[in-house]
Amino acid sequence: MSQLQPDPPTAGQKAGSGLLTRGYKPLAGAYDEMMAPDGTLRGPWPSFLQRLADLGEDGVREAFAGAEQQLKNSGVFFRVYDDPAGAERPWPLTPLPLLISQSEWAVLSAGAIQRARLTEALLADVYGPGRLARDGVIPAAAIAGSPDFLRPMVGVVPKGGRFLRFFAVDLGRGPDGRWWVLSDRAQAPSGSGYALENRLAVTRALPEVARGLNVERLAPFFQAFRDDLAALNANAEARVGLLTPGRLNETYFEHAYLARYLGFLLVEGGDLTVRGDAVYVRTVSGLKRIDALWRRLDGDFADPLELRTASALGVPGLVQAVRSGCVDVTNALGSGVAESRALMGFMPALCRHLLGEELTLPNLATWWCGQEAERRAVLDRFDRMAIASAFSGPLPGLPFWSKLGAAMSKAERQAVRDLIETRGLDVVGQENVGLSTMPVWDGNRLVPKPFVLRLFVAAVGDRDWVVMPGGFCRISGSSDARLVSMQQGAETADVWVLSDAPVREVSLLPQPDRISIRRSTGTLPSRSADNLYWLARYLERSEGTLRLLRALINRLVEAGGDADQPIIRALTDHLRFIGAIDLERKGTPIQLVAAALGDPASPSGLPALTGAARGAGSAIRDRLAPDAFRAVTEIAVLFEGMGRRRLNPVQMLDEVNHGLRRIAAFAGLASENMNRAMGWRFLDLGRRIERALTTAGLVRRFALETPSTEALDLALEAGDSQITYRWRYVMRPAPLPVIDLLMLDDANPRSVAFQTARIVEHLEALPATRVDGRPVELLRLARKLDARLANTAAEKIETRDLDKVTNRLLRLSGLVTDRFFTQRPSEARPEELE
Repeated sequence: MSQLQPDPPTAGQKAGSGLLTRGYKPLAGAYDEMMAPDGTLRGPWPSFLQRLADLGEDGVREAFAGAEQQLKNSGVFFRVYDDPAGAERPWPLTPLPLLISQSEWAVLSAGAIQRARLTEALLADVYGPGRLARDGVIPAAAIAGSPDFLRPMVGVVPKGGRFLRFFAVDLGRGPDGRWWVLSDRAQAPSGSGYALENRLAVTRALPEVARGLNVERLAPFFQAFRDDLAALNANAEARVGLLTPGRLNETYFEHAYLARYLGFLLVEGGDLTVRGDAVYVRTVSGLKRIDALWRRLDGDFADPLELRTASALGVPGLVQAVRSGCVDVTNALGSGVAESRALMGFMPALCRHLLGEELTLPNLATWWCGQEAERRAVLDRFDRMAIASAFSGPLPGLPFWSKLGAAMSKAERQAVRDLIETRGLDVVGQENVGLSTMPVWDGNRLVPKPFVLRLFVAAVGDRDWVVMPGGFCRISGSSDARLVSMQQGAETADVWVLSDAPVREVSLLPQPDRISIRRSTGTLPSRSADNLYWLARYLERSEGTLRLLRALINRLVEAGGDADQPIIRALTDHLRFIGAIDLERKGTPIQLVAAALGDPASPSGLPALTGAARGAGSAIRDRLAPDAFRAVTEIAVLFEGMGRRRLNPVQMLDEVNHGLRRIAAFAGLASENMNRAMGWRFLDLGRRIERALTTAGLVRRFALETPSTEALDLALEAGDSQITYRWRYVMRPAPLPVIDLLMLDDANPRSVAFQTARIVEHLEALPATRVDGRPVELLRLARKLDARLANTAAEKIETRDLDKVTNRLLRLSGLVTDRFFTQRPSEARPEELE
């Protein structure tokens, strides 16, 4: 039997005898992972299915539901680019894993390592001596024609000596049971983090089954990769950064998850700066050195100075930092050239030329149309081939990157044939191979579906490689490998590599008896602090707006819809002043309330405010507990579709109260569950500044400008201080007691004085608020404002005093931004460049 042949069926194991396999029938012409054509179960499947059957039908359904619930609780998601709303989708996991025996895994892992070695050698030549093109082993156009070939990187040797540190290869099994390489992933391979989440969900749902089958663990692979990157740091203070394109990327959840799991710092391009050819991350404590970056964005976006000039995702000067050897970028900038389909047809020859070996895992047969013989072959067999772009992106002038010739329309056929004739170097023809299938649970029974398996390989040391004993399995309803994509509705499955012996329990976390006690949560990037600060401000502003809207609805209901009342006019005027209602909008008060609740065009309406809060929360997802982020998301979802609903006043009131409860839930989570580290301080600092501004505005409008009994009562209601006032003063609201309670009473958690006291506490505890022992302007201003309020009597407060307080609070906010969220070149002090 060939080395690449699958495990034989297990004699005597028939599908009809199993509860789960009843009615299961492999697809005609396809190799099925679980079942042979005669109904015999293959390899490890009988043992696995028997262990499932031992759980009973109810136990199996409960376990499968548990896996789905685990993903929901963890907040696992991905983003679909074609969705106009850019919505996050729940992670689609099928609870049955793909099973791989140890003997078959030995062949797959050896083939994946060989592929990584070959790709490393290819990149070293492409960006080094260029002998392959010079000696005619590869046509130069097959390399230089790729948009992923980065000319500025030619001659640049990576700091650690390796071009490739994290590699992936996509495999499919053909009808004959042999594995084929469908594509190489050298740019920024995705899926390893999702594979971790899949493993966690499935093994928690089926713990005894996993233990009984000796499933290999994933942690040692990630431990080796983490340690290899950490070894690139020049000093103990430097950090490894995971460079993400940002929260709108389809796999942002994975970026955040891997950064947290591996202990890396999640950074965006805007978080980083290059000074003296070294890379630094902007933090609230100043600039901190980064010596190694694991990038998850395409290489040409990495530096707008020397690469794609329009990129807003990269780091200006990063190429020079790499060139000077001050930072290692994994994978090397320009490594995406190895993903070109134009190179697939050359891989067998390259393997012999560079490694002196035959390919262990054969390629999907590929013909690059940049050569005359291959071009003629593709045109002659057009209908039987998949015609694809030779490089990244769609075929020039066409809306698809790959399509079976026989499936093209007449116009598409002509356009593609013309393209092959005139610019064949942009096109490849590939063999149309059907994929093998694996069993998938559809909620009631097992059904066969095609799949693609992605394996991950990491560099270890100078020459060694290690393969993750598992993988990222994508499942499709189509047998066409081109359609197995998360963007096109694919599902995923865990991948179990089964050992013949018990597996040692290994965790990426330190052993309990070797943990060094620490109370610091590490570096806080300026962007993270900025988003925490504004998350709190947006939610606090939303709460203040909701309290005003609730007061307005209540008064409209009490007045029977009569809008011609001074208090109602004052309320609507104030809502316009704070931006909740557009200044130009006309309508009845209840129509204005509906606009504030549901009009996305209102700059400070509830949809805009809560959407901005969700945006800020999404950008710091790695720093929020799942429950906290879920609360923020639920608040935004509540208002984003409200403009499409016709609500009466009572229904509006219910939605307002619902929103207030959700905001209170988030505040409770932040208060009780967040560690009192710097992140919490910025969250609470934003909340205190926004609440002080809101309360000062209420006092000015309703206690000083129009101090009627109704207006004073409204100020207490919107300031959430009615109960305190009634307990303290058994009387109708009067101006001075209301002003004192809302402005000066430092025991009232809603008063301005209470907020300024907390602001001073936070600033005293934060770094960079003193220089040579002297407070900076930010801290001095906060102290002055707090002292002024502490030494002012209620009867002395006038409108101009409220204006001064408001202006100083706004000035404080600006100084917070300048001090903590940006570091301009002139502000970088020598002691910050650590």
